[in-house]
Amino acid sequence: MSGTQFETYETGAPYDVHSAPTLPYGDTYRPPLPRQGIHPVPVPAPAPAPDGGRAARRRRERRPAPTDGSLRRLVPRALVVAFLAGGTTAFVAEDKAVELTVDGTPRTLHTFADDVTELLAEEGVQVGAHDVITPAPGTGLTSGEEVTVRHGRPVLLTLDGHRRQVWTTAQTVAGALRELGVRTQGAYLSAPASRRIGREGLALHVRTERVVTVLADGRARTVRTNAATVSEAVEQAGVTLRGEDTTSVPGTGFPRDGQTVTVLRITGSQQVREDPVPFAERRTEDPTLYRGTEVVQQAGRPGLRRTTYALRTVNGVRQKPRELRTELVREPRPQIVRVGTRARPASVRGADHLNWQALAACESGGRPHAVDPSGTYGGLYQFDADTWHSLGGEGRPEDATAAEQTYRAKKLYVRSGASPWPHCGARLRS
Repeated sequence: MSGTQFETYETGAPYDVHSAPTLPYGDTYRPPLPRQGIHPVPVPAPAPAPDGGRAARRRRERRPAPTDGSLRRLVPRALVVAFLAGGTTAFVAEDKAVELTVDGTPRTLHTFADDVTELLAEEGVQVGAHDVITPAPGTGLTSGEEVTVRHGRPVLLTLDGHRRQVWTTAQTVAGALRELGVRTQGAYLSAPASRRIGREGLALHVRTERVVTVLADGRARTVRTNAATVSEAVEQAGVTLRGEDTTSVPGTGFPRDGQTVTVLRITGSQQVREDPVPFAERRTEDPTLYRGTEVVQQAGRPGLRRTTYALRTVNGVRQKPRELRTELVREPRPQIVRVGTRARPASVRGADHLNWQALAACESGGRPHAVDPSGTYGGLYQFDADTWHSLGGEGRPEDATAAEQTYRAKKLYVRSGASPWPHCGARLRS
C-alpha cells in the first residue's frame, strides 16, 4: 500500500482518502468501544429535564440507526487518523538530541542528521586536514551523542635555534608546548604561556634551559641558562671578556646542553722587521774590452723591505707571529757589468819570455783577487788604480781575469822595465 490509498472494508479494492465523501451533518460518528486496558474518560450524565426526559427520549426515537453505507464511509476516515498518528511517531523517532563542542565551546541541539559528517555540514562547521573530530567523520549518530571538534592551528616554532612549522589543536601556548612535548620549566618563551592561539596561528620562539660549563682563568663555572648566545651564557657565568679576549666557540653561536666553553685571554703586540732586497745584475757587452774582461760599471745596492707582524699570547702561550703588512722602504739598485768582447793580442813583444808566474807568486801568492792591507794595490801583480787605468784597464785590477792582468803587466814591463816591482822584479828572470 503506498501514498494515501487504502483498501475498502468490504471489497478490499483501493480507496483514495482524498476523494472520500464528506459525511452529512445529520449523521453522527460513534467511536468504537475502547480496547482492553484503555479506559474511556467518563462523561457525566446530563441533568434530567423538567418533563422527566420525555423530549430526549423522543429525539432518540426519531434518530435513525446508521445504515451499512454510513459504516463504509466511516472506516476510511478511521484508517487516515491511524496513519497520521503512526507518521508522527516516526518523525519523533528520527529527531536526536546531541551535544556539539567546537574548540571547547559546547552546545546541545536537535538534529535529523544520520552521521557526524552530516551534522557538521548542517551546523556550518568547516574542518580541515589538521583538525581532530571525535567520533570520526562518517560515524553514525544516536540521541545523546557527544561530538567534539578541535581545530588545528599553525605554529611557526623556533626551538633552541631550530625552526619548523607544526600544527596543534591546543588553544594556548602552554597547551601547545605540552602537546608537542616541549619542557618549559626554566625556558624562555617569546609569548606568555597563557596566551591564546587563534585559528591563524602564531610564531613562537622557545629556548629551553640548558647546562653550560665556562672555563676561564683556571676555574670552571657551571650555569643553568636559557641564553640565546654563547656570549650571553659566559656573561651569566660571571666572566667578563676584555680587549682581544674570545671564546673557543663563536660567541654568536647557540649554547648547547652539556657544552663546555673555554675563555681565551689574549694579549697582543706588534713587531717590525727590516729585510734586505737582493739587487739584480745587468750585463752588457763592451767591444773595447778584451774578451774575458768584466768591468763593474755600477755597483749594485740591495733594497730594504719593512714587515710588521702581530704577536699574540693566548692564556700565556706565545703564538706564531702573523704578518699584518709589508712595505718596500728602498728600491734595490741593479749592478751593471760590462763584458769585454775584443780579441786579446797573442803576446807583447819583448815581455813574453819572462817568468810572469814567479813574479805573481812573489807579489800576491798567485791570487788574482788579492788586495793589500791598505787597499791600494790589487791583483796578481799588485797594480794601483792609476797604473792600471794608464795601461788601458777598466775598473779595479783585482776584478779582471788573470790573463788580462798578465797582459797589462807585460805592457808595464815594456814601458818601465822591472822597476814597478822593486822587491820581486828579479824573479822575472829566474
